[in-house]
Amino acid sequence: MAVYEVQNKKIITHLFDGWDETMIWSCLQDCMGVAYADSLVSASSAQINIGGFCFFAGKTNYQLLKNQLENLHSDFSILVPQNEDWERAIEDYFREKVTRRIRYATKKEKYAFDREKLQNIVSRIFPVYELKMIDSVLYDEILALNWAKDLCINYKSYEEFASLGIGVVACRNKIIVSGASSYTSFNSGIEIEVDTREDERRNGLASACVSKLILECLEQDWYPSWDAHNRESLALAEKLGYSFDREYPVYELDF
Repeated sequence: MAVYEVQNKKIITHLFDGWDETMIWSCLQDCMGVAYADSLVSASSAQINIGGFCFFAGKTNYQLLKNQLENLHSDFSILVPQNEDWERAIEDYFREKVTRRIRYATKKEKYAFDREKLQNIVSRIFPVYELKMIDSVLYDEILALNWAKDLCINYKSYEEFASLGIGVVACRNKIIVSGASSYTSFNSGIEIEVDTREDERRNGLASACVSKLILECLEQDWYPSWDAHNRESLALAEKLGYSFDREYPVYELDF
């Protein structure tokens, strides 16, 4: 059975109906990412690759699982099954190469944010730190930092980032130590990525950077979506105004 790269996303949109995930929207809206399907005429199975994530939908298809191995751009990716059938297929095909984890989705509530509360969090940052919007210079600096590169890595250039994305960093002595940025972009918003240098954690930097980022997104009428990697990330999201929606399984494919 063949696998085809999909240019016309309309042929696979129905397979992702009801899946409330902005990274899927990013691909279906032709903002970023790449899609594959079992047919370019009447698709019954589909795969979306975007950033380090891979989403599987429709009927289970082992050729799409094989395709993921053949199109890996790094030694790590997160596989997201649409349902239990895909869970079983992933476990059967990849076996010990994958580890099952739980992620935590938040509700997409555009008017849930308290701007005054977010501004207060920003204003409480310690004076030794300075918050800056990501410009072309900071963009290049971020990509050179292994711990921070995910803040910008999914954009082909600074020009694309400036057009589709947005980000904030915290600097100490002009050195980037934390940041919150668009991991991916869709037509009316972003998916948030947050990173802090290990020795600077628990100083309120993530809260301040994300609060500033949310405020900037709201000014542009963009929705700043948050999908939590773990319970700690979910707790921070809830502190900033997000509400828990559901937990769901993913599989970490690690070579």
